[in-house]
Amino acid sequence: MSRILTEILLSWKSDRPSTVTHVLAQYVEHPHRLRCSVAVNEDGRVVGFQTLKIAREGNPYDLPDGWGIIGTYVDAEATGQGVGKALFVSSLEAAQDAGLAEIDATIGDTNVSGLAYYEALGFRTYQSKPGAVCKKFTLS
Repeated sequence: MSRILTEILLSWKSDRPSTVTHVLAQYVEHPHRLRCSVAVNEDGRVVGFQTLKIAREGNPYDLPDGWGIIGTYVDAEATGQGVGKALFVSSLEAAQDAGLAEIDATIGDTNVSGLAYYEALGFRTYQSKPGAVCKKFTLS
C-alpha cells in the first residue's frame, strides 16, 4: 500500500507522507475507519486499496458529521482493469452497513482519471475548492 501511495504522490508532485507507518495510521488503523479494502493480483501483489472513513466533527474536509470519506489508490500498471470498481463494491457494502447517507470524494482538480473514476461510479460534483473538486455519492 505504501509503495502504491508513494508512486501516486510522486506523480502528483505531492509531499504528503506515504510511509508504512503513515499508511497504517491513516488507512488501516484509523479510529474512524469503516473499511480499508486491498486488491491483489494473481501473483499476490497489492495493486490497489480504498479506504472509507466516517466523518466526525473537526474532520480535515469540513464534512458534516456522519458522512463517509473515501480515498482510492490504484497502481498505475493496474488502471483500467476494474480494480477501483471492485474496491468500491466493498466500500459501498460498508457504507450501507454503517447507515451512511452520503460519501464524499475530494479529488485534485487536475486528477483527470480520479475525477472520471468517481463520476463513473455515480459520484456527482457538489462543490469546488481551491485545487479540488468535491463529489458525493448519495446512498438510497
